[in-house]
Amino acid sequence: MGQSVFRDYDQEALDRAFDQRVWASNAVSVLDSYKAAGEAVIAEQACYANLQYGAGADERLDWFPTTQAKAPIHFHIHGGAWRFLRKEDVAFAAPMFTSAGQHYIAPDFGALPSVRLTDVVQQLIRAVAWVYTNAKQFGGDRNRIFISGHSSGGHLCAVLLATDWTLYGLPPDVLKGGLCISGIYDMEPVLISARRSYIDLSETEKQDMSPLLNTGFLNSPVSIVYAQNDSPEFIRQAHHFHEVIQSSGKSADLNCIPGMNHYEIIGALAQIALSCGALKL
Repeated sequence: MGQSVFRDYDQEALDRAFDQRVWASNAVSVLDSYKAAGEAVIAEQACYANLQYGAGADERLDWFPTTQAKAPIHFHIHGGAWRFLRKEDVAFAAPMFTSAGQHYIAPDFGALPSVRLTDVVQQLIRAVAWVYTNAKQFGGDRNRIFISGHSSGGHLCAVLLATDWTLYGLPPDVLKGGLCISGIYDMEPVLISARRSYIDLSETEKQDMSPLLNTGFLNSPVSIVYAQNDSPEFIRQAHHFHEVIQSSGKSADLNCIPGMNHYEIIGALAQIALSCGALKL
């Protein structure tokens, strides 16, 4: 063990804690299988593709509609360490949501380091605002928007849940429930890990991008889920976020999905979402 840099981590251990491929040797094959499944869904299922929610080239989303009138909306943010993957990589989950009577939306957004993390959050705020404004046009109920995210998307999901939406002219509870899967909720250790090479935040931005420091803005229940074989730091952060939410008097539940790693867990997105208390419709 070298010198401690965060809790009981030395630098090498902390870097490993944020490198999920160290803990999941099948990462590439699992992600490839999701991409292939998503391509099949896009080819076969009804979809309003590449709807522009903002002015930027990356500010597009895919909307998979359900046939149910005025149906709830599920908005899912993909993972990829804030750098990789696209909305098409999570299209595989659409059929289970739409068959259950929910619209399924997958947004794209900028990738670090070509944009800053704070820029990504602003893009996703625009995406949620666009969905709220345009829901009726696509048969959705803007008063039942639910959100989820995995890995770095789990972090972004938590940031959105802990956002003061009144600053953007939206109801404080525009998001009616959230599902954070294997996410990051405290940016302090991230910014001293190897990921600092592409994430640059000021001290104020670090606070703003750490959802566990902003739970006062939570206005909906949150389900926090992690994989049994996630890295120990991701598991610790899930427990810590849950404890902070509960201590602030807000609603949260915490669940471990057994027998899965960081990449396998997202394959069960729809099953997890449809069973979570925070997303009960």
